[in-house]
Amino acid sequence: MSYQHLLVAVDLSEECTPVLQRAQELARSTQARLSIVHIIEPMAMAFGGDVPMDLTLIQQQQFEQAEAALAKLAEQYPEVSKEQRHLIFGQPRQEIHGLATEQGCDLIVVGSHGRHGLALLLGSTANDVLHGAPCDVLAVRLNPPT
Repeated sequence: MSYQHLLVAVDLSEECTPVLQRAQELARSTQARLSIVHIIEPMAMAFGGDVPMDLTLIQQQQFEQAEAALAKLAEQYPEVSKEQRHLIFGQPRQEIHGLATEQGCDLIVVGSHGRHGLALLLGSTANDVLHGAPCDVLAVRLNPPT
């Protein structure tokens, strides 16, 4: 099977580099398009006593920082055009699934720590994305922190 469009979900940490490299290799070998997505989970209203705090400014700063980090990361992958970089507010699983469907992606690539035990029971983004995905999912094994 040859993939046509890969969607790589990144967290913008250094750990996303091997995930992007694996996706890039796969995209080149199958001549597929490569898109990158980063999901920002919205902050809920925080309550300080009885007075709700407006987090709009903080969320805007968070978005701007993520936008700059995504642009810097994408510089290393010239085959990913600006239109193929996506920065979305929302719940990771829903947004990744929705974007994969909207963009006609046939493979979602995510990083995975391969956790077990309690961490496995609590779930992970990679595990969450796998369930109900509209296409194949490749979980790239990340090295455990040393």
